[in-house]
Amino acid sequence: MTRLSGITPSGHVQLGNYLGAVRRWAAEREPADLFFVSDLHAMTTPHRPQRLRALTREQFAVLIAAGIDPDSLFVQSDLAGELGALNWILECTCSYGEAARMVQFKERGAGQDGSRVGLLTYPVLMAADILLQGADQVPVGSDQDQHVELARTLARRFNSAYGQVFTVPEAVVPRTAARVRDLADPGRKMEKSSPQSPGVVFVLDEPDTIRRKFRRAVTDGLDRIRYAPDDQPGVANLLEILAACTGTSPYTAAGSATTYAELKDAAAEAVIEELRPLRERTSELLGDPAELERVRAHGAKRATERAQPRLQAAFHVTGLR
Repeated sequence: MTRLSGITPSGHVQLGNYLGAVRRWAAEREPADLFFVSDLHAMTTPHRPQRLRALTREQFAVLIAAGIDPDSLFVQSDLAGELGALNWILECTCSYGEAARMVQFKERGAGQDGSRVGLLTYPVLMAADILLQGADQVPVGSDQDQHVELARTLARRFNSAYGQVFTVPEAVVPRTAARVRDLADPGRKMEKSSPQSPGVVFVLDEPDTIRRKFRRAVTDGLDRIRYAPDDQPGVANLLEILAACTGTSPYTAAGSATTYAELKDAAAEAVIEELRPLRERTSELLGDPAELERVRAHGAKRATERAQPRLQAAFHVTGLR
């Protein structure tokens, strides 16, 4: 059973990414699981090349530092040739209506003359990511479930038209993890694409920066420490973060402080200690570019070896070879 998970370098990895996904990937990974940095997906909106390159390297290093096996890790663009070829085959299998019905395209690009064509077609590229690696399962949230369903549709259609080449993948809902909210606005998720928000904690932030962000976290005027997400979302967010980093429940964490200041300090220190080995190891990796490139090249080689038999089979049955 192969599971495939990816992370897009649209910004620096933040605490929600780590507690909600990366840490779980490392802890629960099986030998056949695969992980990748989806840098091609970061190009659907205008971007700065130098920043994309730096963020890709950083995220690759963070995943290794978190405990992801380098043999199972690769960067998407390192397979650009294979993905480009399969992406075209799948685009010729997908209808315009299927692509245009994707919710993210309708919300972000439909009807806008300036929208990139890639915003319309990137779900097909996502299907190529999945099918090229032969993934059986794709752990995704509800916002990506529709894209996995498109991959299933295209795999079935291709197999029916040309012959059995692709595994039909299944979307799976990951085990519930920490729900990390923006410290300055607990009504929204903490997001790596919102660097301007003072409430986003990045995994490579220095300890003093983390402490400062937590001390400025929004709470309320009730002056009560209890886990009540509907009534006290800011306090609940701090309790969930503290619980996730200390291995307790938010209800138990509520008994560890008597004031909001104590709760903020406790959450900050727990986050600092949770992230310390990750930050130190990532710094080591980024400080040795040659070694990081060697590991990346190794991952690309392994991913290419997995992909080539399926791509060649797709070429053959469609009459390209």
